[in-house]
Amino acid sequence: MNLLTAELVDKLVARAAASVRRRQHHNLHAGPAEPCQRLLNAVWPDSYICPHLHTDSTPECLLVLRGTFALIEFHGGGRITGVERFGKNSSVAVVEVPPMRWHTVLALTEGAILFEAKSGPYRPEAAKTPAAWAPAEGDPWQMEYLSGLQRAV
Repeated sequence: MNLLTAELVDKLVARAAASVRRRQHHNLHAGPAEPCQRLLNAVWPDSYICPHLHTDSTPECLLVLRGTFALIEFHGGGRITGVERFGKNSSVAVVEVPPMRWHTVLALTEGAILFEAKSGPYRPEAAKTPAAWAPAEGDPWQMEYLSGLQRAV
């Protein structure tokens, strides 16, 4: 049995704060072969998640457990087509991203936590296709690009 305790969440947030990527996930599913992927993701506002899409045929469900996030959707060329705030102080708590939709997620508050669910099994080749029009993670321009996304929110 998996128990989501305050201690587990606090430790996950602390590990995310200490991480170079400024985020940390914790799998709730037992392994990649499970039919449903479930995980917690602690994300800080200065964490850059490269815009991406999922090429499999299932949606991705994001539920805020702590804090506030923004989901940004893009046209295939990189133009922002939508921004949805969700979580604390929002009327939206859950977003479901359809497959083949360019998107990224920004944490708007420190130590924010998402519960993510997606159909499995996990297939690395279909997990994420990064956008060629955005900086890759680790690119020197990623923070400038992230700042632009934050301003758009």
